[in-house]
Amino acid sequence: MTKAAELAKMGEVLTNSQIGGRRNIVINGAMQCSQRSTSETAQHTSGYLTLDRFNFNFVNEDELRTTLTQASEGPDGFANSLKVQATTAESAVGANHEFRVIYKVEAQDLQQLKFGTSAAERITVSFYVRSSVAATYGFNLYQNDANKVNGQAYTINSANTWERKTLTFIGNTSDVINDDNGIGMQLNWFLMAGSDYTSGSNSGWETFATAKHAVGHNANAVVTTTNATWQITGVQLEVGSQATPFEHRSFGEELGLCMRYYEHDDSEGSDNYRISFNKGTTGESYYFAIDYAVTKRAKPTTTVTQAYSDNIVFSVHSGSSGRKHMGLVSTASGSTDTRALFECTWTADAEL
Repeated sequence: MTKAAELAKMGEVLTNSQIGGRRNIVINGAMQCSQRSTSETAQHTSGYLTLDRFNFNFVNEDELRTTLTQASEGPDGFANSLKVQATTAESAVGANHEFRVIYKVEAQDLQQLKFGTSAAERITVSFYVRSSVAATYGFNLYQNDANKVNGQAYTINSANTWERKTLTFIGNTSDVINDDNGIGMQLNWFLMAGSDYTSGSNSGWETFATAKHAVGHNANAVVTTTNATWQITGVQLEVGSQATPFEHRSFGEELGLCMRYYEHDDSEGSDNYRISFNKGTTGESYYFAIDYAVTKRAKPTTTVTQAYSDNIVFSVHSGSSGRKHMGLVSTASGSTDTRALFECTWTADAEL
């Protein structure tokens, strides 16, 4: 390589590293935050179940049951990982069977990719992965607004060994990512994919078809083998063709970013959220608001679960709820006792 070429390459690396700014677009890539639960057993239900921002999708599975865990283990520099264990194995993978881990990126966080223009940037996904099954696993990026998919498989070379994988994708010059709070892009890691998902081919940003979803995947043994495992951490999505070292953030910063999408009362044991006041002696309504720690992506779906009540009961009041707070309304008993106490747990879910 000539000196000029070396300098040009150095400039590309420095540009892609975005020195002085945040590189990693993924939230909770080090698997630090798990607000809902740190472990769920016998799972085959799609949704956000354990680690924040990471979703699970099961399609047409039969016997498969999994344990999904925030595991206290990882490669050097990482304390945690997302762990999937097939506690009850699938006897046979049918053509329409699928199981994947999904990360969804908010669209307005992707405008720097310049998709839909001639200057569309290359993007690089990197992650640490370990599995008891050494095989080739399907992976793709899905651009929601355009219904386009771009897939690449990755290979785990040695069983039960942490390996860092790097996948670089060309920019999409044809299709814009909307500047809104919807889904801009999905990262999809496949653990099970039947022939309906693997029979096609994919060489760039192409219109989605089921057959292009998990091209190259041949790792179904991870779900057909009892107690087989797959783990991931250090997930990073960044602009450019170079995978830079993982960008670590503090736990507090990461938790705040996660709370844009999900927050709960943080009760531990009997330490529930508590409302206590002196009420009137008539059966009138009372209104309260629970302020969120972080403004939500959109008006969240909320729940309030009663743990204890004395002379009053609260429920969610949708009309006075928004992205910054949850409105509550109550009807007090007409008792002459003016004490009012209500304890509950609550959730606010604005996930993509």
